[in-house]
Formats: sequence, structure tokens, C-alpha cells
Amino acid sequence: MLVDRQGSIKRQKIEGCASRPPPYDDVDDDEEHNERSQRRNSDGRAQRCRSKLGPVEGCPYLDTVNRQVLDFDFEKFCSVSLSNLNVYACLVCGKYYQGRGKGSHAYAHSFDARHHVYINLHTEKLYCLPDGYEIVDPSLDDIRQVLNPRFTKEQVAQLDRNRRWSRALDGSDYLPGMVGLNNLHGTDFVNVTIQSLMRVTPLRNFFLMPDNYQHCGSTLVQRFGELTRKIWHAGNFKGQVSPHGFLQAVAEASQKRFCAGQQSDPQDFLAWLLNTLHAELTTSCRNNCALLSWLQGEMEVIKEIPTKTIPQKEDNGVETEHSRMPFLMLGLGLPPPPLFKDAMEKNIIPQVPLFNILKKFDGETVTEVVRPRFARTRYRITRLPRYLILHMQRFEKNNFFIEKNPTIVNFPVKNLELKDYIPLPMPKEDNKSGSKYDLVANIVHDGKPEEGLYRAFVQRKSQDIWYEMQDLHVSETLPHMVALSGAYLQIYEQHPV
Repeated sequence: MLVDRQGSIKRQKIEGCASRPPPYDDVDDDEEHNERSQRRNSDGRAQRCRSKLGPVEGCPYLDTVNRQVLDFDFEKFCSVSLSNLNVYACLVCGKYYQGRGKGSHAYAHSFDARHHVYINLHTEKLYCLPDGYEIVDPSLDDIRQVLNPRFTKEQVAQLDRNRRWSRALDGSDYLPGMVGLNNLHGTDFVNVTIQSLMRVTPLRNFFLMPDNYQHCGSTLVQRFGELTRKIWHAGNFKGQVSPHGFLQAVAEASQKRFCAGQQSDPQDFLAWLLNTLHAELTTSCRNNCALLSWLQGEMEVIKEIPTKTIPQKEDNGVETEHSRMPFLMLGLGLPPPPLFKDAMEKNIIPQVPLFNILKKFDGETVTEVVRPRFARTRYRITRLPRYLILHMQRFEKNNFFIEKNPTIVNFPVKNLELKDYIPLPMPKEDNKSGSKYDLVANIVHDGKPEEGLYRAFVQRKSQDIWYEMQDLHVSETLPHMVALSGAYLQIYEQHPV
């Protein structure tokens, strides 16, 4: 009889009806049960009211938000379902979960861990779960800025004049634009390339404004822009950035030619990245993209082909071909190192001035080319780019291994005047470019060809200070230390006339 009565009471409570008064000895327990039921009903009414009201100012759980654990550099995938659709970040533990409705992983996490504040990684809206109402509070705007940094045109114009340091949550100081990048197992070639491209001012400014490429559907373009904004953001929670999302897009776009865990050449990666970004922006964006116009020059190629190598020719003369072609970077050959040791039984590391190896492009120095057919080739620069990229060809692959040329190239850090060493065309009247350049980035390779590491020297324009950057390591250095390094890849900026 008691079982039937309790079952009847339970059914009545489920149906929302008032139960009959219990016996005297159960009054205390029933009052406590009714209080819990009333609290649940009031919570449910509050939840329905908040859902109807829409966004609510403030939230009683905002003090549980932990900015120390927030990291938005990783791919936006749910930690349970591995889906990238409708993903939310828990602002208490930093983990990613999918959805916020009943039955979703974020909803379940709010009950299991009692973590209640979440942000949608796509819309940047904040919600309180499991109640489900949207939170509106200006104290959380800094989290939105870290998730998706934004710049105004005025802020972008002042970046190269900014001398202010920023402070991370752990108390460390960092310079916007001079932050370290995580090495994700053999990705130092990516890090030095990114750090060097951040010194190309028009390219940096283009990607700091998402409106320039918002209509581009390329994941690589969007991830590169996101990484650029994070590197230059002054409100980061930590003093370094992880290029994890960008590397995922690179591996997909290059069909795993460049990926984590596989060392590659920064020269190959730089050429691939610039050409791919240009192609994606040109085909996808509504506006014309001048990405390569800042870095691309033009040269005249004169080929002298012996006619005896041409089956149709019977004489032993020479056929001359003239052509013009754009160039993204100039490859400079280095003199071979000595084969024998000196009297002290040490290998002498030769040195060569940069101007000597630039003579390859004076229009008179002959370079023998074997492929696709033998020819004596001369090169002459007909148009200089705004940013000149020089590649010292240090690595040479033979039938057995890759050999590294240790020759040191002596180069000026400032005022590289090209017209004094190679003939240049007369500039047009409306052309305000000159032939004098300043170094802004220098990539160096240390160690053996297949086991070494890359580091970069980059310039901070606001104070004309040089920094050495190797993954997370960032330190100030002297300009003459830059000139003493074994240069492998350099970027020069042209002086305005």
C-alpha cells in the first residue's frame, strides 16, 4: 500500500499536481522536497524568461572565467567529436566543445564540470550554459580581441612608430610584431619565413585588414591573415603565438609538401607561399591583389645557344635569344670552398663581398646553363622591386648527399647601392623608386645541411633595433652581428626617392 501511495505521489509530482498532505512523521522531508521542487521550477522559469528576453547583461559565473588557460591558436575542433561545426570554447578550462543545445557536448560539459561560460568561436557570442542565455558584458571584450584581433587603419599606420611594450598575463613583456613562434617539430623553416615576411610592410598591412580578403574562400589566405593579426596584436594573453592552424592549412594546400615533422628549405617554402597566396587572392577576391607587385622585379635574359646543338642547323655559329621574365628572388651562386686545409690543419672559410656575386646580373657575366639545353646565358635587371629578396645558394645536392657551402658573404646592413655595381635602366619620370636598399630581414642556417636549424634577424623600424629570433627565443642584437652571420636568405627594402 505504501509503494502504491509513493508511486502515486511521484506521478502527481511529475504531472505538476499538488500532492495530498503526507503523514505527520514525513512533514519535514516533504517540505524540503517541496523547496527543492520550487527552486527547480523557479530556475526553469528563469531559464525560459532569459531565453525569451535574449541577451542578458552580466552573469553570476563571470568570476569563473580563467584567461590563463585560453589558447585560440589551435584548430577549432570539438575535443570530443572532432567536428569543426558550431564549436564553443569553455572559458573556464579552455577546452573546445560542439553545440550548446540539449544533448550537445558543451551542454553536457556544463553539467559534468559545472563550467558555465562559453564563447562561440565563429560568431564570438558568449553564452551561459546550461541556461542558454547570451551574455553581454564589456569585461569580456578582451577575449574577443584575442580570439579575432582587429585593427583600424589608424592603428595599422602607426605600427612602425609604436615603441610601447605589452605585458602578458604571466607578467612577461613582449613587443607586438616581435613575438616568438612555437616550433611544431621541425617547423623552424616556417617560423623564420613568417618572421621575415612580417617586415614587408605593404604585405603585412594588407593582411591586417580582413576586409581586403573577406570574400576569399581560401583557408590558407584566412589562416595567414589570422596569424599576421595575432603576431601584431598588443593585447595577447601570452607573449608567443602558435602557428598550428596556419600549418594545417599549409599542409593541406601543399599536399603535405610542407608539414610539421619534415624539415624543408625556407627558400622553397617562401616561393611556394607567395605564389599560392597570390593565386588564391587573384582568383577568389573581388578586388585586384597587388601581392607580388611589391616583391617582383623584371630581368632580361640573353641566351647564346651553339647551333651545332640544334639539329636543323649545320654551321657552328651561335643563335641568340632575348627574353624578359619576372623574378621573385635573385639566386646568387657562391665560390666553392677550398678543398685543402691550411698550415694549422684547419679549413679556411672563404669570404666574398655581396657585390662580387651580384655581378651575375650585370648583363656581361656569362653563366653556363645545361638544362633544358646548353646555353651561355647573361642576365640584366630591367626593373627593381620595392622589396628585393636575395638567395645565397649554399646547398648543392650531388649523387650521394647534400653539401653546404660555408662561404661568408659580406654585405651592408644599410645603404646597399645597386647602381654602383650593376647597370640599371633609367627610371621613368613618374617612378619614385631608387636603387638604394636597407636590409630588413636575414635568415641564417646553422649546423649540418640535413640536421641544422634556421634563425632570423629582423629589424624593428620604430627604434632601428635588430632582434635575433629562433622559434620562441627573441633577443636584441647588434647590427654588426647581423653582418657577421652566414646569410642564406635576405629581404631588402627600397629607399623612396
